[in-house]
Amino acid sequence: MARPPKKTKEDPNTTGHQWDGIEEFDNPMPRWWLWTFYVTIIWAVGYSIAYPAWPGIKSATSGLLGYSTRANVASEIARVNAANDAINVRLASADPSTIATDPELSGYAASAGSAVFKTWCAQCHGSGAAGAKGYPNLLDNEWLWGGDIEAIRYTIAHGIRNEEDPDARFSQMPAFGEILDRQEISQAVNYVMSLSGTPDDADQVAAGEAVYMDNCSACHMEDGSGDRMQGAPNLTDAIWLYGGDVDTLTETVTYSRYGVMPPWSERLTDAQIAAVASYVHQLGGGE
Repeated sequence: MARPPKKTKEDPNTTGHQWDGIEEFDNPMPRWWLWTFYVTIIWAVGYSIAYPAWPGIKSATSGLLGYSTRANVASEIARVNAANDAINVRLASADPSTIATDPELSGYAASAGSAVFKTWCAQCHGSGAAGAKGYPNLLDNEWLWGGDIEAIRYTIAHGIRNEEDPDARFSQMPAFGEILDRQEISQAVNYVMSLSGTPDDADQVAAGEAVYMDNCSACHMEDGSGDRMQGAPNLTDAIWLYGGDVDTLTETVTYSRYGVMPPWSERLTDAQIAAVASYVHQLGGGE
């Protein structure tokens, strides 16, 4: 077994611990490090007194200086809103059809509308407005309730089939599973598929036409082109909100669909509604 090294007078004290005969020196921390550490403690105590720091049950300590990041953000929002007051008044009161002819107004509307869309609309219609299953694509020119800027603005303001706004657009497709038998539903589905492509079973198309004319043509029209006054989709363009395969169409006819869009008139200002309507209209699908 090796002998432990001899201690000299210059050696510092040890911690008293030994590992295999090796002792650990108890070297003091450098003074500069200790003073830096003490300063950080003093700084932390002073910071927690001066600024919001310690969480409570309902709120955090406010701090002696009364600093608030939320108040700063609210102040900045108020400053920006004040700076845009004049153009927002112009936008809210402008005839929607003339916004595109005013470069200053249309530029502001596109920018502000993009911000509103990404904040409130992208969750359903997608960040690029291409939609998703059950949520319309806003880039094409197929609109259930009309795609001119006036119609878009009305839809945004009042929504669709909601219970909050008495002026919401409203239509309801019957659940034909309670009206027709399975064979009649299958026949109608195959006829509808034939209007825009290839039916799943061509032998059912002729019988399906009779079922369609008796039960569906009142809303979707005899030629299947739909009716925007009722929000009835065009069945001849192969554009489907929920899907155009035989199983999905059978489900739609059997159980119906009932998509809801909230009204935005109580959440957005008139200027914001005008802006987002203008933004959506100029994406490429507005009429």
